[in-house]
Amino acid sequence: MSPRAIVIGPPGAGKTTIGRLLAERLDVRFRDTDADVVESTGREIPDIFANDGEPAFRALEERAVDTALREHDGVLALGGGAVLSELTRERLAGHPVVFLSVGLAEGARRVGLSAARPLLAGVNPRATFKALLDARLPIYRSVAAVEVATDELEPAQVVDRVVEDLAARPSR
Repeated sequence: MSPRAIVIGPPGAGKTTIGRLLAERLDVRFRDTDADVVESTGREIPDIFANDGEPAFRALEERAVDTALREHDGVLALGGGAVLSELTRERLAGHPVVFLSVGLAEGARRVGLSAARPLLAGVNPRATFKALLDARLPIYRSVAAVEVATDELEPAQVVDRVVEDLAARPSR
């Protein structure tokens, strides 16, 4: 079993929104590994970060991705930092990974740089978000089969582009 599409990207890229719409378009189920972590622990992600630390969250996330890749055959959205795990990147090899990119200004507008995003909390959330984008961009691109820039597109247009790009992708 393998997901039809795996959606990755930074906070604000639209992974959940696009993932749900894409699943609807493809007539498959949608699954989000962040939601899986919350369900399995009974705790919200900011709580896990604050009380257990980022490494503990990343371990939970890595397990959630592994499970979902084995069990889910619909559209799968990964948390923004899931690709930081080398093991997760290895597990994504050969899968139809869709990288939703977003620029700094649009991403900041979408996420609102709120405390609900634990990695963006702090003195200068905009600078933190920029550093996050700069550091992760090469990683996202290294695992992606297709990339769609989301800044200037409505969600339905992003889904159209994803469907087109996945259809044009050579079969593996």
